[in-house]
Amino acid sequence: MISLLDDIDVQQAFAAHLRRLRRQARLSRDALAERSGVPASTIKKFELTGQISFRQLLLLWQSLDDLRRLYALTRHSPGESGMPSSIDEVLKNDL
Repeated sequence: MISLLDDIDVQQAFAAHLRRLRRQARLSRDALAERSGVPASTIKKFELTGQISFRQLLLLWQSLDDLRRLYALTRHSPGESGMPSSIDEVLKNDL
């Protein structure tokens, strides 16, 4: 499957999403650090670069969003998404 996304795009999207949730919850980085157990300096680095360990990402997500939403991404097989899995499918469906 062809994708124009790379790992950096996804890292930055996760960082932006969680930063937005943190701000909507009116939490400082220090308050989120206390709530999640992830150091404030790590949260700052994540928000700026998108770099974080998977475990710490899960801790932040759990503190700001429903972890079941993230877990649900693992419950679908590739063909169930409705997204084309080949260029032939894209051309056939005029996408």
